[in-house]
Amino acid sequence: MDLADAVAFVRTHHNAVLATRRRDGSPQLSPVTVGADDEGHVTISSRERAFKVRNIRRDPRVSLCVLPENFYGGRWIQIDGTASVLSLPEAMEPLVEYYRRISGEHPDWDDYRAAMVRHERVLVRVAIERAGPDQAG
Repeated sequence: MDLADAVAFVRTHHNAVLATRRRDGSPQLSPVTVGADDEGHVTISSRERAFKVRNIRRDPRVSLCVLPENFYGGRWIQIDGTASVLSLPEAMEPLVEYYRRISGEHPDWDDYRAAMVRHERVLVRVAIERAGPDQAG
């Protein structure tokens, strides 16, 4: 699958399962909401102390299974890549953009920003290295 096609898919399909690696190498799976930024990275909002964030900081190799809204019967893709974590305060405006791309305008951006600080949110960015499948299986 062309990587640009994978980014386009993520822009319209926001349900995914993120696989990171625990310290022992076994997979740790997390349901996440995904978006895509202007640079073609998959973006995910998380908490600073979440296991997935700790795992990414230790081993940045990740995989995502991006799913259709109805789960069954629709197209899905797997994305493999390298993740990085952007913490506050640098993450604030990228978190705003993440929200806008997925949900549109927030009714109170000051409240949203305060919640991002209160909940210690970070932005995970995944540089896509491989995506597929190119056909249904």
